[in-house]
Amino acid sequence: MPRALVLVTEPEFRKAPDVFSASSTIECVAAPSDEAELAAAIVSRGARHAIIGHLPYRQQLYDSLARGAVLARFGVGYESIDLARATAAGLLCTNTPGVLDQSVAELTMLLVAAAARHLTELDGGMRGRAWTPRTGAELAGKTLAIVGSGRIGRAVARIAADGFQIRVIGCRRTAAAAEPPFSAMTTDFSAAVQDADFVSLHMPASPENRRFLSRERLAAIRPDAWLINTARGAIVDEAALYDALSAGTLAGAALDVFEREPYEPVDPGRDLRTLPNVILTPHTGSNTTEANRAMAARAVVNVELGVRGEFGRMDLLNREVLTLS
Repeated sequence: MPRALVLVTEPEFRKAPDVFSASSTIECVAAPSDEAELAAAIVSRGARHAIIGHLPYRQQLYDSLARGAVLARFGVGYESIDLARATAAGLLCTNTPGVLDQSVAELTMLLVAAAARHLTELDGGMRGRAWTPRTGAELAGKTLAIVGSGRIGRAVARIAADGFQIRVIGCRRTAAAAEPPFSAMTTDFSAAVQDADFVSLHMPASPENRRFLSRERLAAIRPDAWLINTARGAIVDEAALYDALSAGTLAGAALDVFEREPYEPVDPGRDLRTLPNVILTPHTGSNTTEANRAMAARAVVNVELGVRGEFGRMDLLNREVLTLS
């Protein structure tokens, strides 16, 4: 029996080609990331399913796949998928939860440590032939507020508390008791950040979270604290963040994600790249060899389960599609 053809967007395919090629059930082939080109390739090649990256898909893709097809996200965030449109088209949408927690958590703590020891500034000075030591800070005994205490937030809390002896405060929408490694848990953002030396965001980019970190919430953070964002750029008001950083009402920010990627300032006059108290990385939190292989394997399994009709074992994002005729 021929294997079902699955098109995988090229950047994702290149991250783990051997994993994508190992399936005996499906045939994975690299394809363009551009939505129009991907949709055309699906139709012309008769592909049954697709595995996609983080770029937004809003139009042609949903008309190119047949009902019952699997649209698998390579990664955990799925705001790039129009779930309502996918469900109406009868597509089974999945993601890869859990497999990238450690990678994102490790980058988060790397950024915390880099901020504490002025790492990028010192490195830049050395490359410019300057010898300009700066006094940094030890992390032990500091306070980290984690806004969003899901799987990645808990992974960050574990590394911070167990590895660096940092006091960790959790903040979430619904009330919950504090359990180790969290020292406290609250639903009040202001209470969570009032004593924090570092504030780390780990929230999904859902509509209700858009620009969650507003000008008002930024004002609640201590002026000597650093903001860390390895979640999604859309949850931060970048114009307000720029203003806080340039005015000195926030000590600094370390950002791996942005509202527009590749990064473009939301306001040409507020370019975060021009500020000395900002550390920037190009959305690389989950981009490790281990996480890439795990995401590829999980995406492949989701497609294989869909092919076999084992829907209950899939990481379905739109389970209601199973009730539609």
